[in-house]
Amino acid sequence: MVDLRLVIGDPTTKKSYQKTLSAPEATKIFGMGLKVGSEVKGEAVELPGYELIITGGSDKDGFPMRKGVPGVGKARPLLSGGVGIHTERDGERRKVTVHSENVDATISQLNVKVVKSGARPLAEILGVSEKKGKDEAAGK
Repeated sequence: MVDLRLVIGDPTTKKSYQKTLSAPEATKIFGMGLKVGSEVKGEAVELPGYELIITGGSDKDGFPMRKGVPGVGKARPLLSGGVGIHTERDGERRKVTVHSENVDATISQLNVKVVKSGARPLAEILGVSEKKGKDEAAGK
């Protein structure tokens, strides 16, 4: 099993943070029977007081998770737009390989969004220092 990279989007600060969960921690997530759109308590991923919602992710081979694709693992549905397909003409439909909406052991990246914030900010919990970008340092 691979480590799980969690990408946490915070809509209040408009920043995203990464947290890597090792194999024992990731096993808890895989065993919860989660899907794209499911809510997760922050305690499950060591973020006390937070509530998160799963917005997507990708598997170990790089295929994106797509809501509405049932089952476990990869599938080749006929798609006309949305996640996992880029059409060139209006009305174009193609069979493409995507990962189902279920979170399983083949997922390597899981994208989540903060729904309810905890008492401490994410940057403090994850130990991220606030760096100023080029434009912010120049006062623009």
